Amino acid sequence: MSVLVIAENTVTSVHYRGTLTRNGEEFDNSEGREPLTFLVGHQQMIPGFETALIGKVAGDKVTVDLVPADAYGERDPQAVQEVPLSQLPDGVKVGDRLAAQAPTGEVIPLSVTAISDEYATLDMNHELAGESLTFNIEVIEVREASAEEVANSQVEQ
Repeated sequence: MSVLVIAENTVTSVHYRGTLTRNGEEFDNSEGREPLTFLVGHQQMIPGFETALIGKVAGDKVTVDLVPADAYGERDPQAVQEVPLSQLPDGVKVGDRLAAQAPTGEVIPLSVTAISDEYATLDMNHELAGESLTFNIEVIEVREASAEEVANSQVEQ
């Protein structure tokens, strides 16, 4: 029996811990939860995370440092906009997370970063944009994706 390596169109399950490279602060982990399972090669993960796993097998552990371009990208100053408070829910405050729907139907997460008497500043950048990230990853399972999973770009539950 051959060992299956992580490659395009494999379903991969991992446990992970993500930290900010600049100070080691943890921003996410899978501790106490089911492993994160995704279809490799279908843009379900940030690029550097997936690339670091190519060629690995179940049981492998890897630590990867990602620059912003391989993670959530650089911060885009044009993704920060002021909007009239009248266009937002009553009682909105700094730190709130909202969602807007783009004309394409895509849901865009927003963070409220400032509020004046008439306007709120909304940031559409991912909260980790501009950050270098470190991931400690343990590969739990690797299997071939089914034809349906590949066709739908989605792991069957």
